[in-house]
Amino acid sequence: MLSVSNASKTYAGRTLFSGVSFHINRGEKIGLIGPNGAGKSTLFSLLLGEAAPDDGQITMEKGITLGFLPQESAPVDDVTVLDLATGHLHEHSRWEDEPKAKRILSGLAFRESDFTRNARTLSGGWVMRAHLARLLVQEPDLLLLDEPTNHLDLESLIWFQDYLKSYPGAILMISHDREFLNQLTDSILEIAHGKVVRYRGNYDDYLREKAAREEQLQGAYDNQQREIAKLKTFADRFKAKANFASRAQDKLKMIDRMEKIEAPVAAEKTVKFRFPQPQRSGQRVIALKDVDFAYGAQPVYAGLHFEIERGQRIVLVGPNGAGKSTLLKLLADALQPQAGRRELGHNVKPGYFAQYRGDVLNMRHSVLQSAMDLPSRPGEQLARTILGSFLFRGDDVFKPVGILSGGEKSRLALVRLLLDPPNLLLMDEPTTHLDMGSIDALVAALEDYEGTLVFISHDVYFIRAMARSVVHIAAGVLTPYAGDYQYYLDKTRATSAREALTATLTNQQPREWQPASAATSSSGGGKTKEQKRLEAEARNARARERRELEQRIAAGETTSARLESRRDELHALLRDPATYADGAKAIALQHELETVDAEIASVTARWEQDTAALEALAAPLPAG
Repeated sequence: MLSVSNASKTYAGRTLFSGVSFHINRGEKIGLIGPNGAGKSTLFSLLLGEAAPDDGQITMEKGITLGFLPQESAPVDDVTVLDLATGHLHEHSRWEDEPKAKRILSGLAFRESDFTRNARTLSGGWVMRAHLARLLVQEPDLLLLDEPTNHLDLESLIWFQDYLKSYPGAILMISHDREFLNQLTDSILEIAHGKVVRYRGNYDDYLREKAAREEQLQGAYDNQQREIAKLKTFADRFKAKANFASRAQDKLKMIDRMEKIEAPVAAEKTVKFRFPQPQRSGQRVIALKDVDFAYGAQPVYAGLHFEIERGQRIVLVGPNGAGKSTLLKLLADALQPQAGRRELGHNVKPGYFAQYRGDVLNMRHSVLQSAMDLPSRPGEQLARTILGSFLFRGDDVFKPVGILSGGEKSRLALVRLLLDPPNLLLMDEPTTHLDMGSIDALVAALEDYEGTLVFISHDVYFIRAMARSVVHIAAGVLTPYAGDYQYYLDKTRATSAREALTATLTNQQPREWQPASAATSSSGGGKTKEQKRLEAEARNARARERRELEQRIAAGETTSARLESRRDELHALLRDPATYADGAKAIALQHELETVDAEIASVTARWEQDTAALEALAAPLPAG
């Protein structure tokens, strides 16, 4: 259905790939892998017709439909979530597709109350989920997915994975999630060193076949080099002797006639690091005691007790919206409880790796400034050394943080942890935007880490590698499992990871893991007039608060759109070499960009607070 023949592409003077040829047939599910910067997204742009190859051609069967999910920042119109998911087509198609769209939205963790929300009130991650739903509703013949799991929690990822297994069309996906690739793909395209090589099977099959190919190639190369060395030795030894001169020349001609085997290409540069071992903490690392927390009128935890001891490695799992990230933020002191207290143990130094890297990075800083702006005040030489091991080299350290890619921001956040090592490491989706080499480096570093680790992840490979115990969170209740991820699956007697995540909680949890019970009325009978009056007043107050929040959200979106438009203009100007002909102008533009970035961060923070409060108001009032 699609064919790439001898395609080449050069970008900014660098050849990304050349001589690339492959086919995509109906129903195939193919993973496209390779290190960051290898040209995966560029190859997608060629397939989509957004760019043309420098050489070669791309052909497609007539009538084939393509659907594309970018890695981030898909645009959204002024429509409801359900309209976006149905493609807001003409009325007949809308009603025809609506039941399917609702099923898919629910699978991606949207609530029914979200269907009528304006899509522009969603955060970026939820916008991407809505666009993903739209593609699944439309069912194009070929789906092109660029890191589709980045914005999904574990439960939604497992639902999505199961859905794609029976998807009728072909799929080409860029992904760094090896468990996802193992579950779905029937072949792997690896792009590296300017070439694309196809391997049959899933990701594990690719690893085995690649290792076998490399071993065979290395053996053949070594054998040929030994043969060449023998021939050259003979020629050098006897070329000056009359009786052997002709034979010496024959040996040299034999070398010339050989079809030379290329030397195996060295592996791409990747991150290599290890955590400096932190100061040893006390046995009890941190505790939350009698903690209440709510977003507006929506309670998340009530009377929560939670303790962590030295050396534990805990993964937090549970349905979307259960409170996993909220719990991590309470532990990190990024959120303060409305009641109860957070107690740190002796010599405990927490470090927080936020899901949204902007929460811990100053967008106005340069990379080097960000690495040095820490309580430990590392020197420039040490900061540059660590940054270099994370592939920030040369002038890269002077890049503004605000223009870094998602993967670069993740690497920079890790650099900051290394330069000021904690002994309590709290990580929310640490593998998002990291390529496989960086994920492997993170796993290796954490295996040697002697501190305490609590994390959230949708990457099953990472969970299996890191977790030694599991805490399941649902409806404000924490249920501990004193074993690894497989133990958790076995203990819940689930036939799938999805079933385990949504397993019904029993009454066997330790008491200290349960929230305080809601107060109940001991009186019987119907409601009194006073109760009805109070409920009516509460409803009216919620309605007023809802209107105020909706007005603030709308104003914030308008302001954000204006600022983001100006930021795009400034980035374009700063990428133009002509700008730097006037040094004063270039400096002024950089200062304006820093100001705009700060304003966007401030507006976004207020918008997120208002949106969270509005979502909380969507919950029903408690029964009187």
